[in-house]
Amino acid sequence: MKVYHFVGIKGTGMSALAQILHDMNYEVQGSDVDKRFFTQQALENKNIKILPFSKENIKSDQIIIAGNAFPDDHEEIKEALNQGLPVFRYHHFLGDLIEKSISIAVSGAHGKTSTTGLLAHVLKAAEPTSYLIGDGTGEGTENAKYFAFEACEYRRHFLEYFPDYAIMTNIDFDHPDYFSGIEDVFDAFQQMALQVKKGIIACGDDEQLQKIHANVPVLFYGFNQENDFQARNVNKTPDGTSFDVFIRHTFYSSFSIPTYGDHNVLNALAVIALCHYEEIPVDIIKSQLLTYQGVKRRFSEKKVGNQVLIDDYAHHPTEIRATIEAARQKYPDREVVAIFQPHTFTRTQTFLNEFAASLSGADYVYLCDIFGSARENDGNLTIGDLKDKIGNSELITEENTEILKKHDNGVLIFMGAGDIQKFQVAYEEELKKKC
Repeated sequence: MKVYHFVGIKGTGMSALAQILHDMNYEVQGSDVDKRFFTQQALENKNIKILPFSKENIKSDQIIIAGNAFPDDHEEIKEALNQGLPVFRYHHFLGDLIEKSISIAVSGAHGKTSTTGLLAHVLKAAEPTSYLIGDGTGEGTENAKYFAFEACEYRRHFLEYFPDYAIMTNIDFDHPDYFSGIEDVFDAFQQMALQVKKGIIACGDDEQLQKIHANVPVLFYGFNQENDFQARNVNKTPDGTSFDVFIRHTFYSSFSIPTYGDHNVLNALAVIALCHYEEIPVDIIKSQLLTYQGVKRRFSEKKVGNQVLIDDYAHHPTEIRATIEAARQKYPDREVVAIFQPHTFTRTQTFLNEFAASLSGADYVYLCDIFGSARENDGNLTIGDLKDKIGNSELITEENTEILKKHDNGVLIFMGAGDIQKFQVAYEEELKKKC
């Protein structure tokens, strides 16, 4: 029996893909660095073997799936190539796998992980569904009718996919280490649109998405009345959000979601539109929206004493603004405190002013050192350059998280795509000392 060996199995997409193959009764293992990542808990729960990197891991009976962060001269990939073993890059392999089901690619600069998770939650209540979510969650179902998956635009990797449907949440400039500007990002999405086989569900409130052309129907959703699927009568409370959906100005149904902020209404509207197109019963849609618990690292809450600690993946100015807005909806009478770790020097430099503006929506801001990446370990600016642009802010390290105690009854949002979780862990350990 062939063994699927994942090089870099702790990556969010890689972890999810490994779980899918495991659930489909293939033999799966992988390797990675020793550092613990939040993605590996699911692998351990399924008893998927995780090895330290070594060329000795490569055996003649294996099919290699390589994470995109690792070059061809990585010791394991190099050994596999020397042995003449089949080596697939993550996005190439996934592109082949989705062809076995009705595939729905969820793409966008922001919101694709949450939307994929919500879509999978609804679809699997109606039909057998496989899904791959960018928080490291995956589930495989043999003979699945649907395959919902997150499709990332970075380095145009999503052009390896030819899905039946695409949900496009927005087009925004990000990944400045690869894309030259918003026009370059739009070009990638436009190419993707031309590869979709059945239909596109696109946010019509997004100026860039309004310009998308395709060879299939494009259905628009959003708050504006020009959209095919429109949310009206939105009611935001500390308990969640409710809204009515109109399809081409005709009332469809009323929905409630246990989440906060306009972005979550839009995510739900995208899922409603896709499911309506696929004739999923409205009662299933309504009940599943109401019971959705969210994905990892997206507004993940924990109450400690009088404070609320929130872990969130927000690492772009648009996402930071949305996360702070959601916190204010749920906790309107509390102080909102942002603890932010910028992710990559290139992104920080490119969006320096935008980061300052979005973070200023919090009552107080703490800034962690910039988190580098495997591609980029240093830059020409420091975290002090961002601090200089934000009032009511100061720097924070793992060693002085105790300063957060002064925000009694506050909502503390730990935001970032690096290892911001270690600051929350350090703070929780600090709190235990006084218990």
